Amino acid sequence: MYDLVVLPRQLPACVTAAASLPYLTFVLDHLGKPPIASGALEPWATALRALAALPNTAGKLSGLVTEADLASWTVAGLRPYTDTALEAFGPDRLMFGSDWPVCTQTATYTQVLDMTRELTAVLDAPECSAVYEDTARRVYNLR
Repeated sequence: MYDLVVLPRQLPACVTAAASLPYLTFVLDHLGKPPIASGALEPWATALRALAALPNTAGKLSGLVTEADLASWTVAGLRPYTDTALEAFGPDRLMFGSDWPVCTQTATYTQVLDMTRELTAVLDAPECSAVYEDTARRVYNLR
């Protein structure tokens, strides 16, 4: 298992690496640091979908508030990025991460958790269980 902490421009190299090493699981931390502050989805979304198309990858729903406008981020401003990740990876390959203590630059842990719960409110109970527990347990082989 290998965690990828990369910028959007590095996602194509991650696709190449994951495709070359199909026996290794790659976890994309912070969803590849999407350009939330600018409001741009592309080319990040296309690169994220390419990575998520590989079965040996998973995404970590973390670090989003620190990629947004630090003074005025909103759940609505984050939604296009989380929706893209949910569509690309699906709940079974997406996991919650708090990004604590880094997230405290812009939000409390409670705010991050509440924000993520609001963004994942469209999921049913088994899908929420996957995002908040099951995916991490499986990928990181936790008991």
